[in-house]
Amino acid sequence: MKILVSETMAPSHRAGTERDIVARLTAVVKNARLDCECRSQLDEALDRFAAMERRRTIRSDLSKAGSQRRKIEAILLFLQDLDDLKTTEQDYSVFKDVALLFDDIAIAAKEGAEAMRRLYSASEG
Repeated sequence: MKILVSETMAPSHRAGTERDIVARLTAVVKNARLDCECRSQLDEALDRFAAMERRRTIRSDLSKAGSQRRKIEAILLFLQDLDDLKTTEQDYSVFKDVALLFDDIAIAAKEGAEAMRRLYSASEG
């Protein structure tokens, strides 16, 4: 029963980085001291761009959280085999495999929680 589902990914701080990029872009444009009538159009375009980036990030984080939930759901199916294990089990490697499944759930739960925290954090700022 060798089933490894975990991914080796470092935690992502993507949402903060994207916000920083939008803020830096806005600051550069504002510091350009444009004295033309297009200034208001440029400000509006930057606002629309920021809103589009925010929606894209939200969609991505919701998708990531849903993906992690589905991963946990699939792993739980394999964990049903735990009910069939006995103290007289001859193949002890099964215990290690079950431990790895629990590890995979922990990783998926952590990644899902991080995605949801990014969503919460995006709603604050």
